[in-house]
Amino acid sequence: MTDHTPPSPSPELWATIDTLWEWLDTNRPVEGREGVLLRILKLSEEVGEVSEAVIGATGQNPRKGVTHTWDDVQSELCDVAITALLALRTLTPQAREVFGRHLERVRERSQASAPR
Repeated sequence: MTDHTPPSPSPELWATIDTLWEWLDTNRPVEGREGVLLRILKLSEEVGEVSEAVIGATGQNPRKGVTHTWDDVQSELCDVAITALLALRTLTPQAREVFGRHLERVRERSQASAPR
């Protein structure tokens, strides 16, 4: 019988997220609820940068031409993932467990809907 449980993100990932979160929290210019909301809104900015990189990699803006590479797109997608994990960590110190449980639910749903 094959174990279909996906590997957990590495402990180093979460240690790095905690370190980044501590740094951001120490240097947070806006405190309280507004600070939390701004941390979550940062995701929109990062997603916009992914869009800009895709448009730049495909040369979709005729005035600008090709301004980005697919490596730029990959980097921006990584920034989105990091920002999302930092936002989650801002909402709960149990971010690792919350993310792990959610990832498992998504995996289960995807397997349940897969053709047999």
